[in-house]
Amino acid sequence: MSEVPEGVDLSSFQRKPPRPTATMTLTRDGPNGPEVLLGLRSETMAAFPGYWAFTGGGFSRVDTAAVESFSVLDIEHGKAIACILRETCEELGLAPNGDHMISIDENARFDVIKDKTNWLPHAEECNIPVNVDNIRILGHRITPPFGPVQFDNAFIHFHCGDWQSVPEIDLEPQTEFDEIMWESPEEILARWSRHEIKVAPPVISILLEFIRVMKFTGEDIVEAAENISRRQPGRQSVLFAHGVEVVPIRTATLPPADHTNCYLVGEPEGDFIIIDPAVRYREDMEDLADAVSRHQGQPVAIAFTHSHGDHLADMDLLREAFDLPVWGSEYTSKSVKCDKILYDGDKLKLGNQIWEVLITPGHHPGHTCFLSDAGLIAGDMVAGFGTILIPPGTGDMDAYIEQLTRLRELNSNLLFPSHGPVIALPHKKISYYIKHRTARHE
Repeated sequence: MSEVPEGVDLSSFQRKPPRPTATMTLTRDGPNGPEVLLGLRSETMAAFPGYWAFTGGGFSRVDTAAVESFSVLDIEHGKAIACILRETCEELGLAPNGDHMISIDENARFDVIKDKTNWLPHAEECNIPVNVDNIRILGHRITPPFGPVQFDNAFIHFHCGDWQSVPEIDLEPQTEFDEIMWESPEEILARWSRHEIKVAPPVISILLEFIRVMKFTGEDIVEAAENISRRQPGRQSVLFAHGVEVVPIRTATLPPADHTNCYLVGEPEGDFIIIDPAVRYREDMEDLADAVSRHQGQPVAIAFTHSHGDHLADMDLLREAFDLPVWGSEYTSKSVKCDKILYDGDKLKLGNQIWEVLITPGHHPGHTCFLSDAGLIAGDMVAGFGTILIPPGTGDMDAYIEQLTRLRELNSNLLFPSHGPVIALPHKKISYYIKHRTARHE
C-alpha cells in the first residue's frame, strides 16, 4: 500500500457489514488434565493456512432454515449454534449430544460435505442430532479491520467429557484440516511462544482466558467455561505471534485498506517498541494507549518503518500519551525528528527477543523492516491484500525487487504487513510478488 496519491478520491469507499461466523471450542478431560481440540488448517485454505484453529465457518441459509425447523434453536444465538453443529458434522464427523459427543453416520456426513444444505434434512430425519444441552456461548467478537471484510464471530463451547469416551475423528472425507490434536491450553501456548506452531489469534485469546480463569477453578475447565460464558469478556489483545501484538489505526491509505497496522513488538511484560503508531485521531490514540496498558510491559521507543503519511503520526497528539524516544532510518529522520538512527544490521534486544533491523529501500527510501524468530515486520514491502505502489520519484522498482529477493531468502516464520492480516506463508507470498513485479517491470 502507500499513502493516497494526489487527486485520488476515497469518499466512495465504504466498509461492508461484518459477515456472521461461529467457531467451536471443544474440550475434554484428558489423562493428564483438561485438553482442547485444534485442527491444522490446510495450506490451500484462504484464511490462516498452516495454522492450528478451532472448527467453524460462516452462516448459511440452511442455518436460518434450521432455526425455523427446530424449536430448540429458537433462542439467542440459535443461528450460530445451527452453523456450528453443521460445521462440526462436516469437519469432524461429530455432534454434541447432551453431555458427550457422538459420531455422525458416515453416509449422512458425506452428504453434508457434498452439499451443506443436506445437513437439515438429515437432522430432521434424526440422522444427525440437534441437541443444544451444555452448549455455551463464550463471547461474541468482530474481527479487527484488517481487510475489506470483517467477521462477527460467536465463540461456542462444548465439553466432550472424559477422553476415553470421545469418538475417534476421521479427517479423510473433508479438506479443511490436515491434522487434529488434543492438547492442554498451557502446552499449546508454550509451543506457540517458542514459534514451533502457528495458532490463529482468536484461539490464543480464548486459551489465555481459559488459563487465567482455571487458576481460580482448580483446573476445572467446565467451570472455567461457565465463568467465561457469564462474563462474556470484551476487547482483548490481537496477538499475531508471541511478542507481536497488532493495533489497527485508521489512516488515509489506498482502498481496500483503510487502516495501518501498528505493532507492539517485544517480550510480553518486558521491553517493547511501538512500530508505526500512525494516529491522527484522539480515539485511535486512546485505543493505542489502552493496548500499551494491557501489554503490561515497558515501552522503550517509537519506531517508524518509513515516512509515508499513512505511517507517520500526529506527533503532538502521540506525545500526549507517550513520552518516548523516536527511532527511524536516516531518511525517515528527514520527516520526523529521530532520537536514534537505525542502520541495517542493528540488533534490538527487547526482553528475551532479538530483532534485527533491515533497511529495504524500493517502495520508499530508508524503508525499514524488523526480523526475529517470530517473523518479519514487513512494513510496505508486502501487503496482506491488495498491492504495493512504487511511487514515481521516491520509488525504485529495481531496488524493490532486489530487497524482496533478500527478504525471501530469510525464510521468516511469518510476515507482519502494514496493511491486512498476518501472512502465513512468507516464501510463497514474496515469490508471487517478485514474479508479478518482475514481469510488469520488464
